[in-house]
Amino acid sequence: MLFDTHVHLNADQYKEDLEEVIQRAIDAGVVHQVVVGFDRPTITKAMELIEKYDFLYAAIGWHPVDAIDATEEDFEWIKKLSQHPKVVAIGETGLDYYWDKSPKEIQQEVFRRQIRLAKELKLPIIIHNRDATEDIVSILKQEQASEVGGIMHCFSGSVETAKECIGMNFYISLGGPVTFKNAKKPKEVATEISLDHLLVETDCPYLTPHPYRGKRNEPSYVSLVADEIARLKGISVEEVRRKTFENACTIFQIHK
Repeated sequence: MLFDTHVHLNADQYKEDLEEVIQRAIDAGVVHQVVVGFDRPTITKAMELIEKYDFLYAAIGWHPVDAIDATEEDFEWIKKLSQHPKVVAIGETGLDYYWDKSPKEIQQEVFRRQIRLAKELKLPIIIHNRDATEDIVSILKQEQASEVGGIMHCFSGSVETAKECIGMNFYISLGGPVTFKNAKKPKEVATEISLDHLLVETDCPYLTPHPYRGKRNEPSYVSLVADEIARLKGISVEEVRRKTFENACTIFQIHK
């Protein structure tokens, strides 16, 4: 049993063969997936997918790169859609200082609003972080995000930062980069952080794990992430699958 906690099956890359991609995931033992929507088109598609497939759930929010485009209507729309029983998280939200489309101040305000919405709705938060660790940790503390907790999506930070986030009620989610030969930090996190606080994801169609790096990612490849965590920890793959599945069901409040 595997739980891919972060997929983008709502992306254009799957327009031609979505059914085949989903079947390969089922064949690989992927029981549940969370489809992440982060703007109007991807949220709309995510909601359509969770209606069609029993084993798909949605997380909806506004991506920090596009924070400058967020309107009051968008926030109200996300709040309304979040009442759906299969919407299990707010996000992905956070900060992205790599791209300069949205000023930092606007990103931070949009991030804060989504944390407050998550607390109001009692939903966990999925955090996107690129080159913004210090500000993200600071805002999570200021906004008391630990009340709902969440997921540090595709975590690439240090063991020390991982422990700080765990202290705020967040799980550490590892994706394809943990399989990369020179990915020192993800491998250290996989080795040193307790399995009690880890999740697995693909972030497909991006960040494809070895040996498929450079090709389109898909949910079936989440098994390669679990395999590498097991190898690094020196434990069975079955244990990694079981515990990360349980962890995902816990944070998303899925009871089946």
